Amino acid sequence: MTRTARCQACGRPMENAGGPGRTASYCSQACRQRAYRERRRPGGVPARDLVTDLTDRLTRLRVEPALAFHADVEALSPRFAQLRRLAREARQGVEEPEVREGAEPEARHGAESEAAESVTPTSVTNLGVPNPGVTDPGVTDPGVTDSGVTDFGEDALAALIEAHWQELRVHCYRLLGSYDEAEDLTQETFLRAWRARESLTGVDNPRAWLYKVATNACLDFLRKHNRRPSTYEPVPGMDSGDGPPPPRLPWLQPFPDDQLPDTPAPHQREHRPDDEAVASETLELVFLTAIQQLPPRQRAAVILRDVAGWTAQETAELLDTSVASVNSAVQRGRSTLRQALPGRREDWSAAEPSAGDLALLQRYMEAAARADFDAMAELVREDVVLTMPPNPFWFTSREAMVAFVRPSLDPESPMFVGHWRHLPVRANGQLAVAGYLRRPGTSVFRAQLIDVLRVERGRIAEITTFEPHLFPTFALPMTL
Repeated sequence: MTRTARCQACGRPMENAGGPGRTASYCSQACRQRAYRERRRPGGVPARDLVTDLTDRLTRLRVEPALAFHADVEALSPRFAQLRRLAREARQGVEEPEVREGAEPEARHGAESEAAESVTPTSVTNLGVPNPGVTDPGVTDPGVTDSGVTDFGEDALAALIEAHWQELRVHCYRLLGSYDEAEDLTQETFLRAWRARESLTGVDNPRAWLYKVATNACLDFLRKHNRRPSTYEPVPGMDSGDGPPPPRLPWLQPFPDDQLPDTPAPHQREHRPDDEAVASETLELVFLTAIQQLPPRQRAAVILRDVAGWTAQETAELLDTSVASVNSAVQRGRSTLRQALPGRREDWSAAEPSAGDLALLQRYMEAAARADFDAMAELVREDVVLTMPPNPFWFTSREAMVAFVRPSLDPESPMFVGHWRHLPVRANGQLAVAGYLRRPGTSVFRAQLIDVLRVERGRIAEITTFEPHLFPTFALPMTL
């Protein structure tokens, strides 16, 4: 028996065989997309809000340095894509002819009308990854076809990229430990997604697909580069202290707290007590140093499973392996991390800084500005660890660190480098300072270093000193 149904968007008659299976609701891809847009369109088109936001972003656009300029322009691209979509929809609303009462609705479906209505019917390959059942707030989902497959156009892909940019960059950073490389690999992730949009056939979970693309991009990078930590070697003529040499990661870089996602990743889950060492907020340098010791695929399994919060089944799908292999890799990785991390989690994990921590930071900056060696020594632990990636210098005691720093800070010393001024920042969820140096005979303080501090029991237990090229990333000026 044949029954006649009508398209829910345009009313055009459709022939649909009776029997089992889902009845089609729309006569064409164009009608399906139009119905989706109507369901998602808010009561008032937020074009003015979008223009205001773009105007504000453009006034804050940094032309120098080149890296900051590139990052700012890339952040604007999805906004312009949204504006183009709104403009196109507004134009279509004006150009679409009205259907006279009694006229055959098929008049809507001429070649020109359908071309104007269509959204590029591109999509992404089906991963078979179960949907976690969590929708990202504020994200405009792509359309879903009658077969349950996600339908992607250029605008939907641009919106997806904007929604997950920060989240994927943090994921790449955890895998790589380098801000610059995480930025590059995030760009590579979205380039791969963009290039694949014409040939892929549909997904039920686009966020999972992006995680898979990002993870594979990072693993490809790690296969080409030897990124296993070594240990620091003795420096001739330098007393580094009597502690064991710390791990050395020349590629390690800090991550600005203000570039973290506004809310935790929606896929986070409750962690069991034995998973505390790899809880999902871990961005601390001590954790990054520890996890870099894992082989790349084992590292990816631990991060996906215990940090990003995917299930074992989902992690296996993302890594194209079995659940048994994932469970084995995660178990080995957890064991290695427990051995590498210093003591209990509360001894090293960064929490919201207390008033005492902030006061300690202020005293640290003031002591450096005054070149007060005694005050500086009082602020650090006797077994303080100081490293300076990518430089080979390292110290594992307060005495050795102060002996190294004193000649450069003492105005009476022939090795005096100048006067210091510091600004407080936050990096990797930890206290940090940006150091500016005014060299003798000059009047300008110039960017010199970023110190990321780990505080333990009221004193500084670890200082990681980074070079100044990431100052613009922290929205810091290069001179004061």
